[in-house]
Order: sequence, then C-alpha cells, then structure tokens
Amino acid sequence: MKLITLIFLVLALVLQPKLSSAQPDRNAVPPAADRQVLKCVAFSPYVGALTPHYGPPPSKELINTLLDQIVAQTPFRCIMTYGVISGLDYLFTAAKARQLQVIAIIWLDKDSAVNSRSITAGIDAARAFPETIIKLSCGSEVRTRHGYAFDAEINRCILALREAGIKQPVTTIDTWWEWCNRNTHCGQTSFSASVDWIGINIFPWWENRFSGLHTCIKAEQAADFHIARLLEVQKANPDKDIIITEFGWPYGPEGGSERNQHTGQRCGIASPENQALVIRQTFKKLAEHRYSGIVFEAFSENWKPDDEGHFGEYWGLCQGEPPYACRHLAF
Repeated sequence: MKLITLIFLVLALVLQPKLSSAQPDRNAVPPAADRQVLKCVAFSPYVGALTPHYGPPPSKELINTLLDQIVAQTPFRCIMTYGVISGLDYLFTAAKARQLQVIAIIWLDKDSAVNSRSITAGIDAARAFPETIIKLSCGSEVRTRHGYAFDAEINRCILALREAGIKQPVTTIDTWWEWCNRNTHCGQTSFSASVDWIGINIFPWWENRFSGLHTCIKAEQAADFHIARLLEVQKANPDKDIIITEFGWPYGPEGGSERNQHTGQRCGIASPENQALVIRQTFKKLAEHRYSGIVFEAFSENWKPDDEGHFGEYWGLCQGEPPYACRHLAF
C-alpha cells in the first residue's frame, strides 16, 4: 500500500505542472475555429449640422432614430462607438434596447480633465452594461494624432480599468502602422503587453494619399491589403486577438481620387460600387481567416471635411440627413 501511495504521489507531482499550464490564458488567441467573428459598423451620431467640436450633443431621439435605421436597413447587430460623455452615454441604453453589441471607445485627447471624466464614465458604463459592451478601447488613434505625447493618458486609462475590475477586454485602437511600431518589419509596441486585444485601423484610401510605402492601392486590391496588414500585426503579437476596427472606402464624390504626395499617382477611385466591393470582399476574406472587422462608417458626417478634406463626408453606408436611408450591401 505504501508503494502504491508513493507512486500516486509522484504521478500527481509530475502531472500538476502540465495541468496548470493548460489553464486558459486571458491573452491567448483562441483557435480560429473557436474565435467569435464579429461584423460591426462604426457609429457616430454627429450627422447633419452636428459636430463633436462644439454645439449641442446628439439628442436621444436622434440616436434612437439612427440605431433604428441600422437595425431595419443593415445586417449589423454590432456597433463601435466614439465616446462615453456629452450625451453619448445614452448610446448604451439605446443599444441594449435593440440587442446590439457595442465596442466602446473611451475618447482620449489633450485635455487631461476631460479624459478623467471619460475614463470614469467608461468604467460606469462597462459596469452598468456588461452584456451590451463587449470590448473597450482607451482612445482611438491617439498616437496617430499626437505621436507619443499622450501615451501616459492611454496607460492611465488602461490602469484605471484594471483597478476598477472591469471584465471586458481592453485595448487602445490605432492605425496598423502605429501597431507595427512604425516599422516595415512589424514589431510590438509599448502597449502590446498591457492590452487584451489589438484594434487596428486600415485605410488604403489614405495610404494612396499619404504613404510613401504603399502608394497605389486600387479598390480591387483593398481587401488583400487589409488582410496582409492584419497578419503582420498578428505575427508581431501572436498571443493577441486582432480586430480591424476601421476599414472602408468613400462612395463619392463619384469618380474622385486622391493624389499620392510622394509619387503623384492617382489610384483609388471613389464610387458606390467601389465602396461596396471593398466592404464585401473584406468581410469575405476576414470570414475565411476567422477574424472580426468593423466597417467605417454607418452614417455620413457633414463635419468631416474640416478634419479629413474633400472626401471626409462620403464614407457612410447611410445618409447623414433625413430619412437616413442606407444603401443595400450584400455580403
């Protein structure tokens, strides 16, 4: 009996590390077959004469109307939102009522006091809507706008969510170039170890204007470009789930094109057909690889040209004016 007992004890000690190492890792990427694949749309209610820079916030009535259009006229049951204060906190109540899932961005910018309000509101919202808000981001394109100047604000937000015991996975969203650590040989960034997932924005349209690396990407090539950039970031961050948090193509002014500032090339052509092609092919390829994507954007926003130039107001799948009709996109 003593020998048998000793054998069992030895086996238990030998097997214990193996069983322990098999425990699920919060940051481990699920196998492709088990990964939840999301098809979402970026949602901002700053339509018509509204702007996020000044003036009144979107009303509850407007938010309800816009979300009703998404439910009635599009296949999306998942949205990504930009901000949690100044009236945008109502988004979560409205989304829950329509059984929409939400990826919520806590907007971060230069004003630390406003950022603090947003972080607190984001924590409150995550606690109040644990089934509606499925993921969180501390900022969107903060590095793209400001370089590394506000990394401390991003880290402060992530730490605050951790200390608050928020259960939803947390990231900071930025362009694929920032998530590649601004390197053609994609590498990890200082945020790679602290986030649960990685959100990357990929826009061949803007590459065609600003990039000296990828200077000429046509609509027919956009989906492959999206996947190639995603896989580069995944290779550099093998233990993280990667989501394309923004992709898309402008539908107008029809026939318009941006000139690459390095080469003078004009490669991307704006049109409803090209917008539909890019969205349809990208979601198809994402599904093949078992990855999630968020198309930009639900509603066209008239204030966008102030920030993004002539094409800024032509990205919506739905009109930014009443009756907010949406184009039918089969994918």
